[in-house]
Amino acid sequence: MAETLGNPEDPMLESTSSARLVLTTAASRDEAVRLGRTLVEERLVACATLVPAAESVYRWQGQIESSAEILLLLKTASDRLSALEARLLELHSYETPEFLVLEIESGSHPYLAWLHACLQGPDPG
Repeated sequence: MAETLGNPEDPMLESTSSARLVLTTAASRDEAVRLGRTLVEERLVACATLVPAAESVYRWQGQIESSAEILLLLKTASDRLSALEARLLELHSYETPEFLVLEIESGSHPYLAWLHACLQGPDPG
């Protein structure tokens, strides 16, 4: 599944092809907490990190808009992306929520093991 980088005896850093970071935004802290908690409970993400006080400037329906938002960093695996996107569309208040997927090049072995365990089944420590 994963290949150790650098020193083969160092279990701390490995490359991975399945871990993903999904970026989305929410209109309020309450919505971001609700989205994050639901997605973690449903094992679609291992962790949702809320980053407050984001300001987005964008074009929407022919107008330049500006909105205060909460950025969510969703940690998941590639095999959860389709279900995660579908569920986010169901739960989100936005007509077209942000859903950007970043491939994780490498990470610490213990963290990646924890991430995958959270998505599978009984809760890891």
